[in-house]
Amino acid sequence: MAPTREGPMADASDASDAKAPDEYVLDPVSTDASKASLKGHLRLTPDSPAGDGDLAPPSDAPGPVRDGETASIDDGDRGSVRYKVYKRRWFGLIQLTLLNIIISWDWLTFSPVSQNAAIYYNTTESAINWFSTGFLFAFVVIFPAAIYALHLGPRPSIIASAVLILVGNWIRFAGSHSRDGGLYGVVMFGQILVGLAQPFVLSAPTRYSDMWFTNRGRVAATALASLANPFGAALGQLVVPFMVSGPGDVSNAVLYVAIISSVAALPSFFIPAAPPTPPGPSGSTPKMSLRSSLRHLRSLEIWLILVPFGILVGFFNSISSLLNQIMMPYGFTSDDAGIAGAILIVVGLIVSAISSPILDRTKQFLLAIKIAVPVIGLCYLVFIWMPGTRSLEGPYVVLALLGASSFALVPVALEFLAEIAHPVSPEVTSTIAWSGGQLLGGAFILISDALKAGPVADPPFHMFNALIFTAVVALATVPLPLALGLFGRKDRLVMRRTRSDERTEVPPLV
Repeated sequence: MAPTREGPMADASDASDAKAPDEYVLDPVSTDASKASLKGHLRLTPDSPAGDGDLAPPSDAPGPVRDGETASIDDGDRGSVRYKVYKRRWFGLIQLTLLNIIISWDWLTFSPVSQNAAIYYNTTESAINWFSTGFLFAFVVIFPAAIYALHLGPRPSIIASAVLILVGNWIRFAGSHSRDGGLYGVVMFGQILVGLAQPFVLSAPTRYSDMWFTNRGRVAATALASLANPFGAALGQLVVPFMVSGPGDVSNAVLYVAIISSVAALPSFFIPAAPPTPPGPSGSTPKMSLRSSLRHLRSLEIWLILVPFGILVGFFNSISSLLNQIMMPYGFTSDDAGIAGAILIVVGLIVSAISSPILDRTKQFLLAIKIAVPVIGLCYLVFIWMPGTRSLEGPYVVLALLGASSFALVPVALEFLAEIAHPVSPEVTSTIAWSGGQLLGGAFILISDALKAGPVADPPFHMFNALIFTAVVALATVPLPLALGLFGRKDRLVMRRTRSDERTEVPPLV
């Protein structure tokens, strides 16, 4: 009997991809005696690169399957379930990464050039802010459908996102095809369609990595696909100002983004549905139904992560959308603001690329969360005074530190949620976490816009009060994750999924 599977593809060597299905599903154990001796133990099968022998010394907690290796675990009377990782997993991961880049670039097509966009669409900067706000709110409207699609597997979710990206981008261009002016309502409709595409891929990385990767690679895989989203925002912040030197250039910018988005979305239709075999025991563990999953999300520890995650992601979305309007009243150019946004994100990506593989191996998720959240709060506090320095060094340094701590936090928090909630399917906690960030991001943009100073202020239209609001709320969230594991609740933070992969006892979900 083949193990239960749910989702995309897997990855082994090209040779192992060519094996007949019965070669990699079961490794029968012929006698009761041999079954008893192997029960609960992980061993390499004869076709493994390492040959016969134990992958780890016989124990109740053998080591995880390594990339390129084939392992089998005795499963009672059914024989030994075979586990593999497949090279094909990289195709789906890269495609998921591309879609997250494109969606985020679509989100910030107009924010970095809000003044020119307002003239081109014959409206106000506040109305242009609604392109970002409507995009974020669209996530909240559609996220239940995204959870359902991801529960079926990443492929239906990725295809749904690709279709919405294609349609939304070309509707945006239909409202922007003339250099003489655009149709605001048509573009808003296209923007919302692209916003509806976001939860289908932004929430997918934890589901995809759970299905395709071992516990030695999940954080890195989740980081790559999740942090591609802010990388797309960095591209938008950096590239769009160079595309648009005046109101008439907005049309060409929308066209170029539509073409790039279409090219990136088309390979989505060729992603396989599921790996032939799971990468490890947790990958073959039947996940809870959606209804049961929601009932098990009452754990205090889960909400001590979900709440600060949503608030801090919301502020990151708000700052990314409004950075141009935060800096320009103090004499900075749109290019300066675009570079600041790129620094915020690129430095974060570099730090995450370093930290994620380390955390994959050390599993110090809780420590990383308790370090990152206070640093983020302090960065928002210091940033209150940075635009007023009228010097680039201060904003650039603080934004670099903010990006480093924020990007290190995102994949760790998402994977830690999946760990402590297992066997709740990872897309449930991931989608709820991201929907909170998108909802609050839209709300924070509206609040910050309302706190913007008037034309007689010094300087006119500054956002000093909005930065104070951001810092106060961000600092108020810091104690929440710091309370994790305190007051005799350390046992509630067990890494349940990792224990499942190690074939050790998993405590009941509380």
